[in-house]
Amino acid sequence: MTSLPVSTSSAMPASAAPLRAAYSRAKVGMASLIFMESAFFGTFLVTYLYYIGKSPDGPQPLDCLELGPVTVNSVCLFASSATVVFAVKALARGAVAAFRTWLLITILLGLEFIVGTGLEWNTLINEKGLTIASNAFGTNYYSLVGFHAFHVIIGLLILIGILVLSLTGCIDPRRDHARIDVATWYWHFVDAVWIFVFALVYFIGRVPQDFVGHIPVGGGL
Repeated sequence: MTSLPVSTSSAMPASAAPLRAAYSRAKVGMASLIFMESAFFGTFLVTYLYYIGKSPDGPQPLDCLELGPVTVNSVCLFASSATVVFAVKALARGAVAAFRTWLLITILLGLEFIVGTGLEWNTLINEKGLTIASNAFGTNYYSLVGFHAFHVIIGLLILIGILVLSLTGCIDPRRDHARIDVATWYWHFVDAVWIFVFALVYFIGRVPQDFVGHIPVGGGL
């Protein structure tokens, strides 16, 4: 008597299909969120770019923005993208202690970025006299950088929540590592956005704010 072939789907554990479906929904949801947030950031970036060189009065980027502190902050934020990858890989292989360590390092690097941004703003406001109402440069600077810092804080809250769940034993490596990987996409997103913000604000935007007014129109002599 010949035996009937056993299909792969019937041999799969009953719990595998719901987990895989939940993972797919999580990926779609996170990708959709990142897409919408990218549109918001795109609007802020284009607005900042449009107003470069259109604030002849008040504090100027060349006088206010210093590359030293923000470079340190940026290195910490970019490094946190690597450490969170190490955390996810550690969880995938069941090394829970290493996962917690790398995740804690990621959180500390993110906190350094936020604290560093706060210190930079304190210097800009109290020593350089740049406020959100100073001129178009001040308004766009605090709006763009502040909007990004707000998203970094959200990302930190997500990572801290994951760490707390791990410490309380609510995370199982085999069950949850894929979902935590998806959650970390948001952290990679805010890190990637900072590349554009950093380049635009601290390099492209560091021109005299009356620069546009001195550009010859039509190329006539």
